[in-house]
Amino acid sequence: MKKIKGLALLLVLYSYQPFGALAQQTYFFPEKNGVWEEKTPRAFDIDEKKLKEAINFAQENEYSGSKDLRIAIVKGFEREPFHEILGPTKKRGGPAGLVLKQGYIVAKWGDTKRVDMTFSVTKSFLSTMAGLAVDQKLIANTNDKVANYLWDGTFDGEHNGKITWAHLLQQNSDWSGELWGGKDWADRPPREGGLDDWKNRELREPGSVMEYNDVRVNVLAYALTHVWRKPLPMVLKEEVMDKIGASTTWRWHGYENAWTEIDGIQMKSVTGGGHSGAGLFISTEDMARFGLLFLNDGKWGPQQLISTEWIQEAIEPSVPNVNYGYMWWLNRKGNRHWEGLSENIYYAAGFGGNFIIIDKANDLLVVTRWLEPKMIGEFMNRLKAALP
Repeated sequence: MKKIKGLALLLVLYSYQPFGALAQQTYFFPEKNGVWEEKTPRAFDIDEKKLKEAINFAQENEYSGSKDLRIAIVKGFEREPFHEILGPTKKRGGPAGLVLKQGYIVAKWGDTKRVDMTFSVTKSFLSTMAGLAVDQKLIANTNDKVANYLWDGTFDGEHNGKITWAHLLQQNSDWSGELWGGKDWADRPPREGGLDDWKNRELREPGSVMEYNDVRVNVLAYALTHVWRKPLPMVLKEEVMDKIGASTTWRWHGYENAWTEIDGIQMKSVTGGGHSGAGLFISTEDMARFGLLFLNDGKWGPQQLISTEWIQEAIEPSVPNVNYGYMWWLNRKGNRHWEGLSENIYYAAGFGGNFIIIDKANDLLVVTRWLEPKMIGEFMNRLKAALP
């Protein structure tokens, strides 16, 4: 009889916190004595030999650009008129990465604590600043016109006045103007035509055509800074990075001249990438913590840091580009589809082969640094081959 009562009490305790919730307490973030827990691939029936082959592939296919990233940036964007380095840069390290299964480290290579530039991976962090603003009702709806929140002239005019937060997040706004000395038409110009053609182009209806454009991304960062009324690195630190146990080594920079005044205080408006220098400088391990937050649907331990509703909205494909959501790339069938891999995979991607890859179907989080970008699909397929 006592045993039955004890069992009943145990069942009551478990019913108070569902099995799934209990699993999540150890699932994210698994650490012991302050150290990130590692498990052998065998613990998850992962083929060790094939996993090692995948890691060797990543190490042998290092990004071919210069380790002096000022040189790599200038060469990578040499087609752009008036392009110049406007923010800090840093010489990079060698290939590095982490593979996590159910939150546990099952493989790592290179210096995972080294802080490096991460280029357009920054955009997925920037998108999250918008998500938190929506969660906290600072932005009522992503379909709201940005001009209703920012009335300093940045979104004046018939064309710019139509632009919504969703347009900026999906990079299909065709915002027209200049910010921090950068002209929208001079950033990643078309292959055809010249300066006069680019300057006098016909503006496309917001939401109709995606165009990767750092000036417009920086306009989003500027608008969000005014909505939050404080620098975005402070928002990221307080709302996300401190809560997920990130190190104190990461930095988020803006251009040297990117200052704005809010409430009488001068503050820096950061960039969404390292196209002209600046952006997020971060370690592989801190990138992995950020990725784990998304793998776990915005939850870290008992805290829901980012709403599941926002994450779902952020990874919905945009109309003009099925492979792009709110500054997250989607592995849908399209121009950027990785053949042989789940269409539910989504990822942050940056110049030079920086990736944070979320694969929920396999409870897998992958971070790679300085992998030749065209090799990422093959690397992920090699990794898939190691899974049970």
